[in-house]
Amino acid sequence: MSADRLPHEKGFHVSWDQIHRDARALAWRLDGKGPGEGGTWKAVVGITRGGLVPAMIVSRELDIRVVDTISVKSYHSGGGKQDQRREAQVIKAPNAEVMGDGTGVLIVDDLVDSGKTLELIRKLYPKAHFACVYAKPEGEKQADTYITSVSQDTWIFFPWDMALQYVQPMRGSD
Repeated sequence: MSADRLPHEKGFHVSWDQIHRDARALAWRLDGKGPGEGGTWKAVVGITRGGLVPAMIVSRELDIRVVDTISVKSYHSGGGKQDQRREAQVIKAPNAEVMGDGTGVLIVDDLVDSGKTLELIRKLYPKAHFACVYAKPEGEKQADTYITSVSQDTWIFFPWDMALQYVQPMRGSD
């Protein structure tokens, strides 16, 4: 995003209804595509924190009862831009017995941006299926399945990050 624009000026605001619809669409796209009998999946793993809501919806829609989480923390380099991440590390891993090499496991996130988080997790679970609701061009190659592509400079506002408030009209003052 250019320095002269604020994030909300090229923002994509996602409501609770919209994330629910899009996560259901993700589930429909994944239905019957797993490696198990009849294309079933054995588990869903949500990437915290943004992947928790879509992971819950996908697990409900596909009747997957084994649900876990993986938490990844990105560390920022000192002295530079805060949005420049140097390294990421898993701070909470899912159940190792369930995961294995990832076969039959859906790993779900709300958004793939740069792809660094999915790249790290893919190294740990190379046979897992990576599914995201939204994808930006730099990260699309890390997602096996996604619903909506948005430009790299779009800022996505998720409902869990928002509060309702008055917004000035684009043109004019009333």
